[in-house]
Amino acid sequence: MSTTKAPEDLLKELRAGHRFLLISHMNPDGDAIGSALGLARILRSLGKGAVVWNHDEVPKLYRPLAGSDRIHTGETPPAGYPETFDAVVILECPSLDRTGVESAITDLPIVNIDHHLGNEHYGRVNWVDTAAPSLGEMIYRIAQGLMVEIDQDTATALYLTLVTDTGGFRFSNSTPAAYAAAGALVTEGARPEQVAQWLHESQPESAIRLLGEMLATLEVHDARIATAIITSEMFERAGATAGDTEGLIDYPRSIAGVEAAALIRQVDTDQFKVSLRSRGTVDVEKIARRNGGGGHRNAAGFLADGSLDALRERVVSELQEALK
Repeated sequence: MSTTKAPEDLLKELRAGHRFLLISHMNPDGDAIGSALGLARILRSLGKGAVVWNHDEVPKLYRPLAGSDRIHTGETPPAGYPETFDAVVILECPSLDRTGVESAITDLPIVNIDHHLGNEHYGRVNWVDTAAPSLGEMIYRIAQGLMVEIDQDTATALYLTLVTDTGGFRFSNSTPAAYAAAGALVTEGARPEQVAQWLHESQPESAIRLLGEMLATLEVHDARIATAIITSEMFERAGATAGDTEGLIDYPRSIAGVEAAALIRQVDTDQFKVSLRSRGTVDVEKIARRNGGGGHRNAAGFLADGSLDALRERVVSELQEALK
């Protein structure tokens, strides 16, 4: 269980700087969005400047979070970069190329905060806690180290990171630390009922239509592995975007007897994103790392080129090996 406090060299860096650029990974999920918005609010409460920059847009699911409309997106840096910034804080990226904007990151000091296995420790300051249930839980520990009293919107953003990264407290990372942080954040004003409504009762129509498209491709292999596919044509028919795929892999994973699942999503003509999920001791992070990706033992992913059919066959084969 993660019990460590935020390291002093990290806190010193955040105390010393006046303006920070916060960057997370491509196709940001709830942990990435909530952590960035939460840390930005924490820094601003200290009188500092903080700008969040992501390569991709905020998924519709997370746009109700306070400040999500202020996130700068795209490949072009925000105004004033790099001259007006003191440091770049990279969130939830084991390597710089996960940001999608690594070529634009200059020689400014980098603060690397992550909880993924295989982090490359590329920052001047690195805090990597692979036992943390979510990055947002680490951000909460930063707030405690900086002795910042967080407000309701900050608490809600960080609480959402715990809900999304633990699968609603269903996954193996639902540790005592996760529950302790969730309880503390609710005490600070987080609104669990509002988060539940955003995540489970506010789905855009396009996401539901995309779910139907995906389920039509569902295959179960040897009763223990489930795979599904989302192609560009399916996105078009559903009127959906990449942000509408959030959480869809949980459906194949929820089948009784299934111990590992893969969602293969087309991102370009011959390029696909493979998202992997598993139960218990089945380690999909090793599969992702072998293919140039990363993640956690039970949740990981990677990018792959080539034929869709061949890729599906290869993923199933690798999952079969992992199940052994």
